[in-house]
Amino acid sequence: PDSKGTWINQTDNDFEELIPLMDKAVKKAVKIAKSQTTIKTRENQEENPTAIFQLFSSGLKTQRDEWSYDFSQQHLTSKMEYFIEIYQKTLENSEFGDKFKIKWDQELDKYRDRCIKKQFDKQQIIQSLYRPFVKKWLYFDKHFNGRTYQWFNIFNPDENKIIAIPGIASPKDFHVLSFCSIIDLNALPAGAQCLPLYRYDAGHRIDNITDWALALFQKHYAPNQNLQNSQDKTTGYHPKQVVNSKTADSDIIIQKLDIFHYVYAVFHDPAYRQKYERNLKRDFPRIPLYPDFWSWAHWGQQLMELHLNYEQVAPYPLKRSDKPLKNREVNSKVKLKVDKVAGNIQVDEVTSLSNIPAQVWDYQLGNRTALEWVLDQHKEKTLDDPTIFKHFNSYHFVDYKEQVIELLGKVCQVSVETVRIITEMRREKQL
Repeated sequence: PDSKGTWINQTDNDFEELIPLMDKAVKKAVKIAKSQTTIKTRENQEENPTAIFQLFSSGLKTQRDEWSYDFSQQHLTSKMEYFIEIYQKTLENSEFGDKFKIKWDQELDKYRDRCIKKQFDKQQIIQSLYRPFVKKWLYFDKHFNGRTYQWFNIFNPDENKIIAIPGIASPKDFHVLSFCSIIDLNALPAGAQCLPLYRYDAGHRIDNITDWALALFQKHYAPNQNLQNSQDKTTGYHPKQVVNSKTADSDIIIQKLDIFHYVYAVFHDPAYRQKYERNLKRDFPRIPLYPDFWSWAHWGQQLMELHLNYEQVAPYPLKRSDKPLKNREVNSKVKLKVDKVAGNIQVDEVTSLSNIPAQVWDYQLGNRTALEWVLDQHKEKTLDDPTIFKHFNSYHFVDYKEQVIELLGKVCQVSVETVRIITEMRREKQL
C-alpha cells in the first residue's frame, strides 16, 4: 500500500504537492474560534489555516424531500401547513391517531420530546437548487430538515456564491456546480460538498477564503507578472487595481474573489480532471498554480456567471413542432426523451424539439448532461409517501410544459457556452 493505505488504483503524480482546497482541521478552527474568545486562540487560528477555504458543508439533507420540496410554492404551503398541524397535535397528544400520516425521523422525535412548538411561516419558503439546473421551492427549517449542516452560517442568496463538488468516494466522474441559494445533498453524487465565498456569524459577513491562501497566491503571482499577463491576454477580465506606494506603479493585485473564480475554472479543466481522476475519487481536491492566473480567473468568472444566471440567458433557438390533438380535452402522454444522434427531444405526444447542437451532449454532470437532468426531474413519477400520494399528488407536467420548454432552450445555450470556454482551456494547455 501507499502512504495512505491504498492498495489498488494507486497514483503517481504531484497531487500531494498541490494547494489544499479544504481541510477538516481548518474547518474545526471556525468552531473553536467561535467558542473561545482568548486573544491567543484567535491568533493561532489566523496563523495556521493551511487551506483555501475555511468552512465547507454538505448539501441540505431534508430526510423528507416529498414534504420539504415542490415545484409549486402554493402546493408546498399546503403540504407544510398539514405537516405542522399533525406535528403540533402529536406534541399535545403522543397517542394522536394521525401521527404517522407525516414522516418522522430520529431528529423530529427529539424535537417533539423537547416540546418544541412550531407554526407555519411563509418566510421560510425559499428557492433552492434541487438538482443540476433544476430549482424547487424549499421549506427551510432547522427542525423539519433532518440535517442542515452549516447552512445557517452560509445561506444568503443576495450576496453569497457557492461552489459544489461531489463527495469523497463518488462513483461518478468529477464535476462541479455553482449557485447562490441552498443545494440538496443529492444534487451531486456521494453528497454535495459546498464551498462558499462567504460565511456568516451573527449576521456579520466573513471571508471564507483564508488570508493564508490570499498571501500564497499573491506571493506566487508577483504583481509585475500579473500586470504583464493582463497586457498580453485580451481576456476582458478587470481585476482590482491599486497603487503600489513603493513604486507608484499601478499593479494588479489578486483578491479573494479572483481566487474563487480561479478555483471554479480549474475544476472545469479537462486536463486537471484526467490527471487527478483517481485522487478526486478518494480525497478532497487540491489546486495547482497554473502559469497564467488571470486567464483562468476570467474563465471561472464567465462560467460562474453562466451557471448562476442560467435562467436569465437568451434561449438557444430550438425548433419546435406541434401535432394537433384529436381530442383537445385529453392531455398528451409525457415523453421527455432525447435522441442524441438526431438532436431531438420528444416532449410529449404532441410536441418535439429539434436543432439541438452536438456540444450540448459534451457538457456532462455525472452520468447525465445538463439537459437530461432537466428532463429527468420534470417527469411524472410515482410518489413513495402514502400521505403525499393520497392528498398532495399535485404535480402534472402539463402545468409546467411551457416553462420546461423555455428552460431547455436556456440550458442548451448555457451548455454550448460552457463547452466553448472549456475548449479555450484545452487550447491554452496545448500552447
